[in-house]
Amino acid sequence: MNFAALFGVEGTEPSLMLFMILPLGVVLLFFGFFGGRGNRRNFARRIARIKVNHYPDPTTVSEVLSARRKTNSSAIPGLDEILKRLIPRQDVLRFRLSRAGLNIPISVFVLAGVLVALTTFVAARMFAETQVVVALLMAVVVGLGLPHMFVGFLIKRRQRRFIEFFPEAVDLMVRGIKAGLPIGESIRAAADEIPNPVGEELRRITDGIRIGRKMEEILWETSLRLDLQEFKFFTIALSIQAETGGNLAETLTNLSDVLRGRRQLKRKVKAMSSEAKASAYIIGSLPFVMTVLIYLVNPEYIVGLYLDPRGKVMILFGLGMIAAGVGVMYRMVKFEI
Repeated sequence: MNFAALFGVEGTEPSLMLFMILPLGVVLLFFGFFGGRGNRRNFARRIARIKVNHYPDPTTVSEVLSARRKTNSSAIPGLDEILKRLIPRQDVLRFRLSRAGLNIPISVFVLAGVLVALTTFVAARMFAETQVVVALLMAVVVGLGLPHMFVGFLIKRRQRRFIEFFPEAVDLMVRGIKAGLPIGESIRAAADEIPNPVGEELRRITDGIRIGRKMEEILWETSLRLDLQEFKFFTIALSIQAETGGNLAETLTNLSDVLRGRRQLKRKVKAMSSEAKASAYIIGSLPFVMTVLIYLVNPEYIVGLYLDPRGKVMILFGLGMIAAGVGVMYRMVKFEI
């Protein structure tokens, strides 16, 4: 199968389109990511200058916000203008990237999706020999869905790591408060000792305090970004203590005990539901494994299932039943704590 037929364009040079489109996507992705490093270095220097000579006035805050907005652009201004028109709600996508801990421009994310779509299209045309329309639909679905699924996976993994290390960070804050440090310096000390993502989020809080923002406001913004009950408890505890007073060290000590209890309970639930999850994985993958084995042993026996229209209907029905069964088992083993 030649590459002209791959894209549904006969009569062109065989490898011309493939070797122009795929390298183009790689080059754009390279410049979009590495080309913006100069902007990020300038941003880091500007923030460092603000930290050294910071004043709690609106001009300083606006300078920091302006510096942060510049990091959202790539080194390709024309591409950024196109993306502003194609993606009207960039703040939602930027928020998801921030939750995942990805400090990359939106253009890099979009270019990665385009590259995935092109790879899917080429694979569908070359190996599956599907029609151009079907291959395009597959490319659009995979190009749009796979990057977002990957970002969702990174968000979940980052949340798990945050829950793992956050009780230790609260304990360090308690020790700092008992030693006579203010809460801001205690948070900074914990940020220097605890690994990311806890250290990264706590450093954002202390950096915001240094440029004159209110701690309560920064805590609620961080709570919205993390979307974790554990950090919401921490935010509520500090907010109530700032309004009513009291022994902050004792409050955070009780909070640390609660966080450790929740973490232990989640581990216990995960251990008790592991058998049901394993059963779901085995039952869900068994039809596909058996199909491959039967095809390897006796291809003629199963090929008719894919060629006959009635077989295709049966396959769709079976896939729907498998998806429903896996979904039910997933809901049965998922617990909210």
